[in-house]
Amino acid sequence: MSETKTYKLPIGPVHVGLKEPITAWLDIEGESIKNAVIRPGAIHRGVEYMARERNPIQVIYLSERVCGICSFSHAIAFVKAVEDAADIPVPTRAQYIRSMVLELERIHSHILWSGVACYTIGFDSAFHLGMMLREKVMDVLEALTGNRVNYAVTTVGGVRWDITPEVARTVWDMIHYYRNEFGSFYEAAINDPVVKARLRDVGVLTTEEAIRYCALGPTARGSGVRTDIRWSNPYDAYCDIPVEPIVPQDYTGEVHGDVYDRFLVRVYEVLQSLDILEKILEGLPEGDITSEPKVNKLLMTLKKAEGVGYGCIEAPRGDDTHVVGLKAQQENVLWWKVRAPTYSNAVSWPLMFRGNELADAPLIINSVDPCISCMERMVLSDKGAGTRSVVTKADLLKLCREKTDRTRRMMGS
Repeated sequence: MSETKTYKLPIGPVHVGLKEPITAWLDIEGESIKNAVIRPGAIHRGVEYMARERNPIQVIYLSERVCGICSFSHAIAFVKAVEDAADIPVPTRAQYIRSMVLELERIHSHILWSGVACYTIGFDSAFHLGMMLREKVMDVLEALTGNRVNYAVTTVGGVRWDITPEVARTVWDMIHYYRNEFGSFYEAAINDPVVKARLRDVGVLTTEEAIRYCALGPTARGSGVRTDIRWSNPYDAYCDIPVEPIVPQDYTGEVHGDVYDRFLVRVYEVLQSLDILEKILEGLPEGDITSEPKVNKLLMTLKKAEGVGYGCIEAPRGDDTHVVGLKAQQENVLWWKVRAPTYSNAVSWPLMFRGNELADAPLIINSVDPCISCMERMVLSDKGAGTRSVVTKADLLKLCREKTDRTRRMMGS
């Protein structure tokens, strides 16, 4: 009998260009993942350091570039931290507008993730359908802010852009569009037997493990944990609009804690966001959109502030936390700390990897919707033969799709 070879595969080299550098080492026997070790790094792009050379208004635009998909979430978490430190009020209308853009960003993020998940397993028709659906919310964001990403709509003490009747109609049109069209994507993705067979029982994270490892957002909710900052610690419009956490047991009657459950949570959260947007539009109050429209006066107020401010919001990936330090008579930010949700979710990867095949690795990695780039290649090390070979991202994607084809043939599809 031939001896089983064990391979070590490092995924995700630490790179100075990453905001969250993480490497995952997988121990492979044949096609099965036996163990995984996550090695987080401490190398940032320097955004937190650069903030020390900028005033709080300038840092807003820096915070938007922490993440392209969740740019508004980071900006809101930052300005909330500044407002907390400087004790600056926010008009109610501005709070509603902030919540509106947050929900638009959530829809954009979840549809994008769902489409990419379908692409990963070779379900290209659902991927293209998802990308087509995503364009509608991107058009709304562009109509509201002038940009498809990095919206530059928020500021300390409010927002920079108001909701005009024309923009409100655009949002209503988007809601009606998704009410009519999103069901086709739902049927194609969630209810497809091959997709369900491919995602079910892959990358399992139990409820107890999700709690113990401090999973956040859809990753935690996919494991049946009822957690959502909008629910547990409501802010802005969520103080008036109750939000219940989306968990699989409320829809399927059971919790698997796998990739399929995380997929399910994100799909239902899109529908939930549509409900929230309707209530925001119906209850949008009149009034100012900023507590201080003149930037010079606002900067003078911030220069007098001293203390530590805390801002935490429910981003598409989970709790997004920013902490800011301000010092009186100092124009620039004293210090700034960002804790993006991937920091918490990535530590659950070793548990998700166990017992799965190498072909499942792309699904498991993507299931937490990580905000980590540079996972371009993997290196196979055969200790017995003393050889090394490179497995590219394309090779790994090919393995994942080949498993989908095998599943489809087994099901006779």
